[in-house]
Amino acid sequence: MPGTRKLGRTTDHRKAMLRGMVTYLLENGQIETTVTRAKEVRAMAEKMITIAKKNDLHAKRQVLAYVTKEDVAKKLFDEIAPNYAERNGGYTKIIKTGPRRGDAAEMAIIQLVK
Repeated sequence: MPGTRKLGRTTDHRKAMLRGMVTYLLENGQIETTVTRAKEVRAMAEKMITIAKKNDLHAKRQVLAYVTKEDVAKKLFDEIAPNYAERNGGYTKIIKTGPRRGDAAEMAIIQLVK
């Protein structure tokens, strides 16, 4: 099935959730979530880092339109993007951690590659 996963949510709820998760990932370096959510977060986080590597006004406006906190956007341009200057993609990794106790959903940790 092409396109994005729906994650059992309305479009607005899904977009807001992913924006929040991407912001949190960029702020803290890693998050624990389900595998399917982690795969969706990876796609958007890598797009944000790729945009930030351009480091021009248009890139800053694009990132600020998606990332929910200004200080995280600043961190993305000042610290995160320069670390990946010579790297073409593959800024994140997903580590599976096994099933969640409550509902046996497959869990994973998504983190920025050092």
